[in-house]
Amino acid sequence: MLADRLNGGKFVQPAAPRMQPAAKRRCRWTGRLGKRYPPDMPDRARTALPFWFLVFAAWLVPSLLSGFNSYMQDRLEGHPANWHWVIFNSLDWLLYALLTPVVFRASRRFPLKRPRAALHIAIHGAGALVLCVAWAGLGTVLRLAIFPRTPDLTPHAVWMGFVSWVLTTLPFGVGVYFALVGIQHAFLYLAEARERETQAARLAAQLSAARLGALRMQLNPHFLFNSLNAITVLVRDGHTEDASRMLELLSGVLRQVLETDAGHETSLAEEVDFLERYLAIEQVRFSDRLRPRIQIDPAIARAAVPRFLLQPLVENALRHGIARRAGAGVVEIAGRREGGLLILTVRDDGPGLAAAPASPGVGLSNTRERLEALYGARAALEVRNAEDGGAIATVRLPYHEVERHA
Repeated sequence: MLADRLNGGKFVQPAAPRMQPAAKRRCRWTGRLGKRYPPDMPDRARTALPFWFLVFAAWLVPSLLSGFNSYMQDRLEGHPANWHWVIFNSLDWLLYALLTPVVFRASRRFPLKRPRAALHIAIHGAGALVLCVAWAGLGTVLRLAIFPRTPDLTPHAVWMGFVSWVLTTLPFGVGVYFALVGIQHAFLYLAEARERETQAARLAAQLSAARLGALRMQLNPHFLFNSLNAITVLVRDGHTEDASRMLELLSGVLRQVLETDAGHETSLAEEVDFLERYLAIEQVRFSDRLRPRIQIDPAIARAAVPRFLLQPLVENALRHGIARRAGAGVVEIAGRREGGLLILTVRDDGPGLAAAPASPGVGLSNTRERLEALYGARAALEVRNAEDGGAIATVRLPYHEVERHA
């Protein structure tokens, strides 16, 4: 009787796609239990309850559909529903929920990766057959528990029903097994890809920091060399008092220039404070020929800028603007905010840029590279001739403020 009912088409399997979304949701929790996932994920003790809950929820969908199918088949045939079969067809799907953790454990234990991919595929093939036999065995026990005993329920009939049920579940059971293996591997590869992305981002940040450090170490000797060279010229020309004053001013900025533990960004107010010290040094060099003007909106005093951003631009203005004038010259430093951008300009009233552009010096090249390393395409440095004479250097960078420290 059992064999007749098994062969009668009562066990109509629901379509596999209805099971896969729930299985994928369940697999996410299974992945957290795997050893290959990041160590900061919850441990087994804290995920045991959600894991089993999601496994049950995943298989509950085909379970309810199978029970509904049995009920409707009986009603369509014109006779009352056989609730024994309705219950059995529903619970039989939930039996695979007990076997699902075994599939995922085997998938983690024998991943489909070289050089043992062929061997592991064979192991999973054997495992799929074993799981089909186990599923059929649990189903046979479930039938014996649900259906009332009849006189023809002999051991031979039970055995034949078990064999028939193994053959019935074999095609779909193997498919379900390898579908779960594939889902487990998909989430495993996703976790590994995210880990590689995290490592790549960390390495990129370290590379950027190293590059910025190297650029800054290139800039510091450049600034010190120019300052000491100016002092040498003053001493050689007999201006010992000016040279002495310049040395005193220079010693005041050495600590800030040579700081190695400072970040790559500082507030605009601190940058302007450093720039004022630098201009005081240059005023000793140029005497009354240098007339600096600083026009910075107080509302953007906390704007974040790269350290020593303005000094190379001012130095460039002094070298190509003020130094080429016979009389006094003006260097104007201005700053404003335009939407999400911070605009900084350094302007001089010298002869302007030559028709044939010369190769940029260390200061300008260094500044462009630092802006690119810090902000990418969002920042730019442009040097051009001003409309009413002289040259103007314009820096555009994303506006954000430095963090406040307690």
